[in-house]
Amino acid sequence: LPLRTTLRHRRPLLHGARDDVVSARPSRRRTVVELTLLVLAVGAVAALRRRGTGGSGGDPLISAAPVLVGLIAALVLVRLYPLPLRLASRSVARLRGAVGFLSLARAGRSSASGTLPLLALLVALTTAAFGGSVLAGVAGARDDAALRAVGADARISGEGSPTPVTDGFVRRVRAVDGVREVVPVRIEYGVAPSPDGGTSADTGRAVLLGVEPGPYARLARESGLPAFSAGLLEAAPGKGAVLPAIASPSVAERLGDGPHTVRAGGADVQVRVVAVRSRTSAVDADDFLVVDRAALPEPSPTTLLVTGAPDAKALRAAVGEAGPGFAVRLRSQERERFVDSPLQSGAGQIYAAAVAAGAGYALLAVLLSLLQTAPERTTLLARLRTMGLTTRQGRRLLAYEALPQALLAAVGGLVVGWATIALLAPGIDLAALALAGGGGGASHFAALRADAVSLVLPALGVVLLAAAVAGVQAWWAGRSGSIKELRAGDTR
Repeated sequence: LPLRTTLRHRRPLLHGARDDVVSARPSRRRTVVELTLLVLAVGAVAALRRRGTGGSGGDPLISAAPVLVGLIAALVLVRLYPLPLRLASRSVARLRGAVGFLSLARAGRSSASGTLPLLALLVALTTAAFGGSVLAGVAGARDDAALRAVGADARISGEGSPTPVTDGFVRRVRAVDGVREVVPVRIEYGVAPSPDGGTSADTGRAVLLGVEPGPYARLARESGLPAFSAGLLEAAPGKGAVLPAIASPSVAERLGDGPHTVRAGGADVQVRVVAVRSRTSAVDADDFLVVDRAALPEPSPTTLLVTGAPDAKALRAAVGEAGPGFAVRLRSQERERFVDSPLQSGAGQIYAAAVAAGAGYALLAVLLSLLQTAPERTTLLARLRTMGLTTRQGRRLLAYEALPQALLAAVGGLVVGWATIALLAPGIDLAALALAGGGGGASHFAALRADAVSLVLPALGVVLLAAAVAGVQAWWAGRSGSIKELRAGDTR
C-alpha cells in the first residue's frame, strides 16, 4: 500500500483538478455509446433511402433517422469543439488586450459537462431545420402542382371541345381588375409528330401548342418554369417554311434533328425541334410541341392564360358574357384542393409542432446553460472590477465567453441540417403529404429540399439570444453591488 500510494503521487497533483473541455479526453464508455449510435444512424439512413417512407409501416428506426443523423453529427462537433478554441486562444494570446484571452480561456476551461447544452442545441436545430424544410417542400409541391394544372394564375378555355377565342373576348379579359397580362394559346390534342407520320399508335401522339413567342416566353420565365428565348420560336416568313419548335424530351427523341410533318388545323405543317424543355405552361403533359401560332394554318387561340391577381368574380362575369362554353380555373382555388383532407392538415400540424418544439428546446438550452453559470460569471466580474475592469470590458468579456458555443451551435446546426436533408431526401416522398386528393401528375416534383429560412432563422436566433442574455447579465451585474460576491470564504 505505501508503494502504490507513492507511485500514484510521484508527481504533485491539485486536489479536485478541473475537468476542462480543452484538456478532457473522452472515456471508453462514451466512445462505445457513440459508435453504437453511429451504427444505428447508418442503418436508419440506409433503410430510409432503400425503402422510403411509404412502406415503412411505422418502423421506429426509419422514423428516428433525422434525429439519429443530427445526434451523430452533434457528437462529432462536440469532439471537435476544443480544436477551434485552442487555435483561437493561441491567436488572441498575442494581442495586447486581456478581454479576448480571458473570454476564450474561460470558454475552454469550463467543465466538460458544459458541452451537453451544445449537444441539445445541435439536435434541436437539426429537428427544426428538417421540419421546416418538410413544410416548405409541401408548400412548394402544392404550388408546383397548381401551376401545372392551370398554367398561370388563371386559365380560360372552352369546356369539352376547343372553342376559338375572339379578339373582343381577349380585350374584355384584359380590362378586368388585377389582370397583368393575357397570353392567348392555341391547343390541339392528338397530333402525331412521329417520323413516319403514323397516327394509329397512341404513343406517337402529342399536344401541339401555338403561342405568341414573346408573351409566352415571358410567362414561362415569370412562372418559374423552364425559360427559353422568344427568338427560338420565330418562324421564317413564307408558305411551306419549316417551323422551329420546342419539344418535350420524349417527342424530341422520336423526331430527332430533322424536319417532320405534323397535322395541325386540318393541314400539314413542317416542324423542326430547336430546343427541349421538360415542362410547359399551357398543358400538364409529357408529350408536347410548342410552335409560333401565327405560322399555323388555323391561328385562332382556344385558351387564355392570365397572370396577375385578377378579381375572380369580375373575371367570371367577363367570361360569362362570351357564352356558356367557357370555364375559368384559378390557380389559388386549384391549390386549395390539396389541403382539404385530414391527412395533409394533420401532418402539417405535426411538422409545425416539431419545428416549434425544436426551436423552443434550442432557446431553452441556451437560457439554462447561461443561467446555470450566471452566479460564477457575476463573481468573476466583481473580482475583475477591483482590478480595473471597466463596464464596457465586462460586457465584452461575457459576450465573447458565450459566443463560441453559440456560434459553433449555429454553424453546426446549419451544416448538420443541410446534411441531414441531403442524406434523407432520396427516401422521402412528399407526394402523399402534399398532393393526396389531386395533382398526381406532379407527384414526381414533390421532393424534399433544404429550405434556407428554416436553416438560418433558428441558428441566427440562438446567436442573438446568447448575445442578448450575456448583455443583460453584464448590465445587471454593473447595477448591483459587489460586496456580496467579494465576501471572504465564498466558494462560488
